Amino acid sequence: MSGIYAKGFDAISIIPTFVLTPLTYLGGVFYSVDMLPSFWQKVSLFTRSSTWWMVSRYGFLGIGDISIVWNISVLVGACLLALGATMWLVRTGQGLRGIG
Repeated sequence: MSGIYAKGFDAISIIPTFVLTPLTYLGGVFYSVDMLPSFWQKVSLFTRSSTWWMVSRYGFLGIGDISIVWNISVLVGACLLALGATMWLVRTGQGLRGIG
């Protein structure tokens, strides 16, 4: 979706650089949220990114923060939502420009 509104190749990388990367570090991807103080647990739970839902500690540790069924359900729901939004943008011609 960011590619629809981007005016150049460099503009496409704004979302991953300034949104997804910080959310990856704040969302508990590389550590368990249970290790944080109470305030930061709430902040971390609020800022969970799609990366957190894709990373499962089941493969490495045999344990996880949430069930694998819930994890997959959230990922499938997010993909369907993004697909629907993108299809709507393309169908309505939002942000598209002609060639020439």
